[in-house]
Amino acid sequence: MMKTVHIAIFASGSGSNCENIIRYFQSSSSVQTSLVVSNKADAFALVRAQRLGVPTAVVPKSDLADAAKVLPLLAEHQVDFIVLAGFLPLVPDYLLQAFPRRIINIHPSLLPKYGGKGMWGHHVHEAVKAAGDAETGMTVHYVTPVCDGGDIIAQFRVAVLPSDTAEEIAEKEHQLEMAHFPAVIQQVIAEAFQ
Repeated sequence: MMKTVHIAIFASGSGSNCENIIRYFQSSSSVQTSLVVSNKADAFALVRAQRLGVPTAVVPKSDLADAAKVLPLLAEHQVDFIVLAGFLPLVPDYLLQAFPRRIINIHPSLLPKYGGKGMWGHHVHEAVKAAGDAETGMTVHYVTPVCDGGDIIAQFRVAVLPSDTAEEIAEKEHQLEMAHFPAVIQQVIAEAFQ
């Protein structure tokens, strides 16, 4: 049996994915959520994590750039793997080197469409609507120095109706995240820590 893999979830916003992931692994003997990190002190993701008994840390963008502040924090919580769940800052190179192919991200479009700088949240869904796309979806990918540019791990699709608003598109895509993201994380971890 493999050892327990300790994950850190990095989130910047409300944390619905963060909570979904924590709950998914609560009864797991192989994966444990050890830490939730946010760059924003007022991120509701921190509240969700605290309610579920998961330690939290606020790492402002200025501190994120400092390996001497972040790596000891992750070591203290025995972090083996990092999941970005609505985390907006770019991941610094030292973290990518410390966790090679052990940092994954979720993106609310079918990459490479609607990826890159400035493409997050409602901006993505508005772009899908403006383009008149017949489908959208979510992508889970490895994190690299290129924003939204890492190898794609999994994609899930949903139809978009011409009458759908950007908000309705966002809700459809979010349902995919809730349904699939934790299982993809589990699969990637199982392959990485065989």
